[in-house]
Amino acid sequence: MRLATWNVNSIRTRVDRVVDWLERADVDVLAMQETKCTDAQFPSMPFAALGYEIAHVGLNQWNGVAIASRVGLDNVEVGFEGQPTWSAKPDVEAAAEARALGATCGGVRVWSLYVPNGRSLEDPHYAYKLEWLAALQKSAASWVADDPSAPIALVGDWNIAPFDEDVWDMAAFEGRTHVSEPERAAFQAMGDAQFTDVVRPFTPGPGIYTYWDYTQLAFQKRRGMRIDFILGSPALAQRVTHAEIVKDERRPGKKGSIAPSDHAPVLIDI
Repeated sequence: MRLATWNVNSIRTRVDRVVDWLERADVDVLAMQETKCTDAQFPSMPFAALGYEIAHVGLNQWNGVAIASRVGLDNVEVGFEGQPTWSAKPDVEAAAEARALGATCGGVRVWSLYVPNGRSLEDPHYAYKLEWLAALQKSAASWVADDPSAPIALVGDWNIAPFDEDVWDMAAFEGRTHVSEPERAAFQAMGDAQFTDVVRPFTPGPGIYTYWDYTQLAFQKRRGMRIDFILGSPALAQRVTHAEIVKDERRPGKKGSIAPSDHAPVLIDI
């Protein structure tokens, strides 16, 4: 089975690029983040034409996560136990955002995750991010404890660069989110829940990124970050035979074509 994750940065804008890549790359299951649409607005028909079922949760033009599968889509679950709520406005009641979606695909439990950005170290969104990660870690640990033989994949945009080599220049990130010690500690804590990065062993070394900002020719200048990951439970990790970051899908197209997402797909073969 080939499993991939991709922050698509608006599925309605980039659906043609996404389904074209699905067909070319022969992907069985694709987890998507930042779909930026409601469930009713999700463009399901192009996926259905290729034999994919869709599960999606989206509330508005922000966030949104989805799973497309051609090997089954069972036990769909929106959000995980203890997922924190958020409200950007004091007069709006806090609610769980569309950031986590689970489904069983071909016997593998897949979670499409869009971890909060954090914005800045002083912003309330940063504390929310750490709370969100702690709750995810607690739930993930319980899943493995309940069934150590379960193949589980936690995939998506984690908005964390766990190591210095995962950003193009640490000096450029001094005092900013994504590289702070609490965020990195929260990411490493997934190891305490027995989840490991199953892509890095196949894609080692500095300068291996999954995200490049649109501004200042970041992609062309190799100014990127590695923030998209597939973490596997023990039962999944031992079955991974190949992994790659599909950098070419971030490469700008011809003038006048639909711009790529600012993230590249990440995939594994199980």
